Amino acid sequence: MTTSYTLGSDIVHLNVGGTRFSTSQQTLTWIPDSFFTALLSNRIASHQDLDGALFIDRDPRMFSIILNYLRTKDINLKNVDIRSLRHEAEYYGITPLVKRLMLCEDLTQSSCGDVLFSGYLPPPGIPLQESATVSPNVSDVSVHGRAVTATSTLRTDTATTSQSAVSSSCPCNQNTNGQQNHKRPITSHVRNSSLDYRLSQRGLPHSRTPSLDLRHIRNNSADLNKLYKNDVGVIFGPQQVSAWVNPLRVQIIKAHHNWIVVAYAHFITCYRLKDSSGWQHAFTSPHIESIIERVAINAKIGSGVDGKMVAISYGNQVRLWSVSEYGIKTNIGTFNLNVRVEYLFFIGSQLVALSPTGKIGVWHAMTHHWQIQDVEPILSFDTAGTFLLLGCNNGSIYYIDMQKFPLRMKDNDLLVSELYRDPSYDPITAISVYLTPKTSELEHLKFLYYVSLLSFLFAIGLCGNWIEIAYGTESGSVRVIVQHPETVGHGPQLFQTFTVHQSSVTKVTLSEKYLVSVCSEYNHVRTWTVTRFRGMISTQPGSTPEASFKIVSLEAVEPCVSYYAGNDFGPFGEQDDEQVFVQKVVPETDQLFVRLASNGKRVCVIQSVDCSIISSFYVHECEGSSRMGSRPRRFIFTGHSNGTIQMWDLTTALDPSFHQDKVSDVSGGPTPEELWKLLDQCDLSNSHCSTPCISPCPSLAGVGARIKTSNVLFLNQSHNSEAVAGSSQQQ
Repeated sequence: MTTSYTLGSDIVHLNVGGTRFSTSQQTLTWIPDSFFTALLSNRIASHQDLDGALFIDRDPRMFSIILNYLRTKDINLKNVDIRSLRHEAEYYGITPLVKRLMLCEDLTQSSCGDVLFSGYLPPPGIPLQESATVSPNVSDVSVHGRAVTATSTLRTDTATTSQSAVSSSCPCNQNTNGQQNHKRPITSHVRNSSLDYRLSQRGLPHSRTPSLDLRHIRNNSADLNKLYKNDVGVIFGPQQVSAWVNPLRVQIIKAHHNWIVVAYAHFITCYRLKDSSGWQHAFTSPHIESIIERVAINAKIGSGVDGKMVAISYGNQVRLWSVSEYGIKTNIGTFNLNVRVEYLFFIGSQLVALSPTGKIGVWHAMTHHWQIQDVEPILSFDTAGTFLLLGCNNGSIYYIDMQKFPLRMKDNDLLVSELYRDPSYDPITAISVYLTPKTSELEHLKFLYYVSLLSFLFAIGLCGNWIEIAYGTESGSVRVIVQHPETVGHGPQLFQTFTVHQSSVTKVTLSEKYLVSVCSEYNHVRTWTVTRFRGMISTQPGSTPEASFKIVSLEAVEPCVSYYAGNDFGPFGEQDDEQVFVQKVVPETDQLFVRLASNGKRVCVIQSVDCSIISSFYVHECEGSSRMGSRPRRFIFTGHSNGTIQMWDLTTALDPSFHQDKVSDVSGGPTPEELWKLLDQCDLSNSHCSTPCISPCPSLAGVGARIKTSNVLFLNQSHNSEAVAGSSQQQ
């Protein structure tokens, strides 16, 4: 093979991307084991152009910078993207330049985070799985609801005691007394390289409706055994091979007051915030055989129950514990909803489990009754004080008073009353309740008794204020209904209607200053400013449009059933405070974009301090300490693929003084450059096609995140809109 230089000549002619360069052999080869030493020694194949110059199909602009470094050992970094230059330097094998560029990149990235980074919790120890099989005590209550017998409760406590004894016999497991040893945590994989293999979660069932779409989970381990399982799953189908789940990947984070609960695949941990010592480990659950799908916590219980209440659900089972301040757990029981639990939360001291199929399960803290009730298929819900409001498939809004826990005398059914019916009978896909400032959630919100057999009254009792409800429908309408003190006896009245969405409304929030709605088309957000007079919504001048933007969150082809519960984008915040969206653009990323819910403007960007994947997140306001002048602070808790919890100070990020010295042209979500970097590890796939096709290559299965075809349409739409904007500017 001939080259573009002879043995007697030291001149080398190169054609890099169509641009000709001439340099010396000594300049190209003074760094050993580089691309050029292999090229000039004929160790790699080469091609020549018509003039005999060696052809290299790379970026000529970047090559000119690298060639200048080879000539002078100096470099000018003005108007140069360091990341792209490092990528080219890695290709050419210029090791000294790569090391220097990596150091330049590390100048702006710290393993201790930025000024918003507030704390770090190491991964917990994984509880051991008990070898002895203990038959669970499941309370399967009929539709009419019967109390759990004392005998069954006693068996549950006995079984729990035996399990605790087995656990405490092992020095590695300290779950009974709640003490956790963090000195030697079980380590997990951290994404430190772009060559990591990440295997997709396969075969997990789900029961969400299209408006409650799930999203994604992927494992990030290079274990060859799990890779083999994934390959076999491609050939024989996902149901033939059990899916492996990273035991330390954080699935869900929930918080209440100064307690947080972290759900992993097969166990949960609880932490509490103390004034002087910060976050302290309080409780670790026993090993749960099934994968945990939902979790709830109540840190403030009435006098009838001792300790904090922690609940989990998996499939149709709900498991409930009471945890003391010292981490001692008491097993309350395991209950059966008979269908998959989609939502799990507390209203006061009552535990509520919901299913979109129309099942409601309620555990009453005072009587320890587990009650199941059938209603219309549930598409949305919201809470107001001690009341639960349900938006159903038949276009009606129902309510339940959880404080009174009313039961009908004739059949012992849970008393579920209709509050309002949509004029068009559209399914209620989103609902939000706003209580006026004078309306106390616990004292003044009253449900009046029957005036007639035709309807129930949803009204305000003693204080004479009103209640406002905003809801969205499947057809895209957003309506606001109000209950006036003057209209007691007539039910809520329709106040406003907006028909700006072309897709089903998935979220709606009515706050003191804004009305925010989100539809299913790439989380398109519309906001309106709300005019109030003496705290009450007013028609003069009425609600005015504020902003329109998108919270793009690309979906994975095969998401985990718990992904949506752990990655809900909001809006977060109290109704009388600034609310925010938390945008996670791609399923596997180490970045979150925090944006104002009112106008979509960017508040900050959160990036994990150890480059690990953010697998879940949650926004919560923790109470201030007992010291004088201490105020509550809002935090963003991020759970990661390596089991860690990282905390970020949202109160500081929302402070106007935090942004006064920063000049930025970024309006909200990721820029095209940021989006391109986020999509670097994703595969935009046209999978699940209807036409027959051969199986994909097993070596390519599960390596990258595959994005749904519908999301590819959005990316093309964004590209076309940018092209049109560019052409209009040229004209």
